[in-house]
Amino acid sequence: MNRKECLSSCRLYGIVDMGYTAEHQLLPVTEKLLAGGLRILQLRAKNHNPEHIENMGRQLAPLCRKYGCLFIINDYPEIALNIGADGVHLGQDDGDLASVRGLLGKDAVIGRSTHSPEQAVGACGEQADYIGFGPLFPTGTKPGRQAIGLEDIASVQQQLPENFPVFCIGGINGNTLLSVLEAGANRVVIVSWLLTHPDITGTVRTLRKELGEA
Repeated sequence: MNRKECLSSCRLYGIVDMGYTAEHQLLPVTEKLLAGGLRILQLRAKNHNPEHIENMGRQLAPLCRKYGCLFIINDYPEIALNIGADGVHLGQDDGDLASVRGLLGKDAVIGRSTHSPEQAVGACGEQADYIGFGPLFPTGTKPGRQAIGLEDIASVQQQLPENFPVFCIGGINGNTLLSVLEAGANRVVIVSWLLTHPDITGTVRTLRKELGEA
């Protein structure tokens, strides 16, 4: 299975966010996520310098390969290239996607954060491989970012090609997941709730079944 085929099968997207994970727990927490069958994982390390992020990425890349999980670097295409990651995730202000595609190659997985239907359609038009759509609810992961709610989930997916991966994100947890799915989502990103859960591996397995991935 190539990278794009693996992406198309993913319903649960995990993020090792260093705002919630102590660095000495980086490998243990990641292994717990992967042991649950997670198929796509991003390293997000805001407020860390690029050299430090690259060092952490070099630790995680072989672990993800061992488990057959796509490994994505947040914000830094050069780091993704240097460590042999599967791709990169870009924010709205992280430059044009075409130049990143030229750097990483056609087989790389490139995602884009979007916060409105217009941005979602735009990201698809610039040939992103997937989008994050949110934040749906207020979340400490993105302080100060206004929540966009659930109203546009179904319409966004109707405006995009069939089966284009739309990962809803922002404040999704055990209490809010059902309402997100009922609003039309079929792929989600879960960050803080999963990283702080007492049973990370078991919760990943349960979520994958609920999402129809397992």
